[in-house]
Amino acid sequence: MTKRRIRLRSVDEVREFEQAADRCDFAVNILNEGALIDAKSIMGVMSLDLTQVLVVTYSDENAELERVLGKFADA
Repeated sequence: MTKRRIRLRSVDEVREFEQAADRCDFAVNILNEGALIDAKSIMGVMSLDLTQVLVVTYSDENAELERVLGKFADA
């Protein structure tokens, strides 16, 4: 299981992230304050507190997802 920390700051960033997750043929989830959210659900992602760092978990590789996660990485 891979974990990456990201920060999404706008609706456009949420949309870009969700679309990249949706194209994956494996589960992509977000851990946030004890909740596990399906990253392929735009409503689920939009329900999160975007002022917080989000922890994305996934178990396979996808170049587009890696690119998007790198773009929104929280150092």
